[in-house]
Amino acid sequence: MEKPYACGLCNEAFSQAKNLKEHLVTHRKKKLYTCGICNKILTQRKRVKPHLRTHTKEKLFVCNVCHKAFSSKWNLERHLWIHSKEKPFACDICDKMFSQKSSLKAHLRIHTKENPYSCDICNKIFSAKWNLMNHLRTHTNEKPYPCDLCNKAFSSNSDLKRHLRIHSKEKPFSCDICNKTFSQRPYLKIHLRTHTKEKPFVCDICSDKFSYKAALKKHLLTHTTEND
Repeated sequence: MEKPYACGLCNEAFSQAKNLKEHLVTHRKKKLYTCGICNKILTQRKRVKPHLRTHTKEKLFVCNVCHKAFSSKWNLERHLWIHSKEKPFACDICDKMFSQKSSLKAHLRIHTKENPYSCDICNKIFSAKWNLMNHLRTHTNEKPYPCDLCNKAFSSNSDLKRHLRIHSKEKPFSCDICNKTFSQRPYLKIHLRTHTKEKPFVCDICSDKFSYKAALKKHLLTHTTEND
């Protein structure tokens, strides 16, 4: 449900203006704290220091699994759900589960076809802010995620994770039919065509179909030879 009415004090959002007014009453008797940098109003003293770190870029809380750093303990605890495999947030449409509420919110845009984030350079649009941030690095060539094992660097944390499986030999994606395992989900998807006989790649010249893009490319060479 869309919630266009946001509280300027705690960022909680509501679907109706009257609900926002009722909520604002809860702040009247509370002592408020103002950020001296951006003038944001905070309702709790304990939130002041974590908020200031968003300006200083200080990240004191480090994940002991992947060593990613965070500016607040709450963000670290939320991140740890990724490693614990706990997924408490469910999509009401397709029942897919997520470890973070923000991930569920981004996923819902797949169903709504909403793409609110746009690249200022090439105008490509995205459903999630982090996808836009990763995309922007294709323009800047920034690669802030280095591999500690081979010094190769990547533009996104997800690309680094996929790369690390080369070193660890980890293959977390398993075929339900023959139990063969793969290091990346796209490899599993390609493999499944050996069971389903799916042939999504079609030759524009003779309409022959192929399971793999490489097979289609090889086939197209036969038409080039014919033309010679």
